[in-house]
Amino acid sequence: MTDSKLNYIGPIPKALTFDRPKGAWWTRLPLGFLLIVVLPTLITAIYFLMIASPRYVSEARFVVRAPSSNQPSGLGLALQSAGIASSQTDAFAVHEYARSTQAVIDLEKTLDLKQIFGPKNADVFSRYPRLGESRSIEGMRKGLERFVTVGYDATTGISVLRVEAYRREDAQRVAQGLLAGGERLINSMNARAAADAVADAERARTEAQANLALAQQQLTAFRNREQIVDPTRQATEGLQMIGDLMSAVARLRAERSQLAGEAPNSPQLPLLDSRIAAFQRQIDIERANMAGARGSLASKISTYEDLALNREFADKQLAAATAALTSAQQEARRQKLYLDRIVEPSRPDEALEPRRWLSILTVLASCLLIYGVGWLMWAGIREHRQG
Repeated sequence: MTDSKLNYIGPIPKALTFDRPKGAWWTRLPLGFLLIVVLPTLITAIYFLMIASPRYVSEARFVVRAPSSNQPSGLGLALQSAGIASSQTDAFAVHEYARSTQAVIDLEKTLDLKQIFGPKNADVFSRYPRLGESRSIEGMRKGLERFVTVGYDATTGISVLRVEAYRREDAQRVAQGLLAGGERLINSMNARAAADAVADAERARTEAQANLALAQQQLTAFRNREQIVDPTRQATEGLQMIGDLMSAVARLRAERSQLAGEAPNSPQLPLLDSRIAAFQRQIDIERANMAGARGSLASKISTYEDLALNREFADKQLAAATAALTSAQQEARRQKLYLDRIVEPSRPDEALEPRRWLSILTVLASCLLIYGVGWLMWAGIREHRQG
């Protein structure tokens, strides 16, 4: 028995097919792609192309240096080997000042920062204050960080200051104010360092002068109390007198011996004996004045030599302190720092910020990367479940 077949020759009706009408191309995109890539990029493009206000950039270059470069110490060599030079650390002080509250206080003395960084015609997303920022000094400091950038080139030692503002003259004025504040900071650091070094040297000299005055007073009091100007010299004179008396005694004894040999009964012998005895008594008195007796020159010489040594030491200490003060003053003048402006703050003729197309492309590339990573992770999870 054969089966019958029904062959239809002709076009297939659309009702028998499953073809659906194709819509617009964006309707065929996945919802995740629209939410993760298209929507953020569209919002970014709307902001940068239609809302974002143009900002002018004033740029200046400066360097912080000392007038003379001395041989670095061991610590300085270690820091330089690690990539940190002394001029770099000095420049960082100016960098920190440019982002500090003190910079805001100094600038507001001559500039209206609220009007400069928050004009009414600027967009609400970039001007000051934006959402979450207060109008206090600390809020202004945080807002200033968005408009001021300070960089450092380690190869050349040059710092770069960039200031953004909604008007070209405002950007230039803020940059000039920050550089002027940095110069005042460097000058105050110089003054403080010089004052500290010189103050320490002056304090040491004052102490040396006081020690010398005290030693001189003690020596003068000793002379007045003992009624002796220089016991050492008096001892020398006493020794010379004893020597003269002993010489006289020796001559008289020689004369008496000669006379006694020639005329034993001479009436001059008793006179010579009395003279010899008188000279001998004077020798004993002078020796007692020199040493051995109470109040002799020996104890006075010891006290005098201690006082004289103290005065000599104080005198040398004063001379050393005076030399140290002179050296400190010269060193303070030699170690001064200077902020040299290599490039003065420029007056921009066109707005460089924001970089609209670069920002849009950056957001697009970031969203594509996020979407691609997420899609790969989701595909891996589905494959793991099916397996």
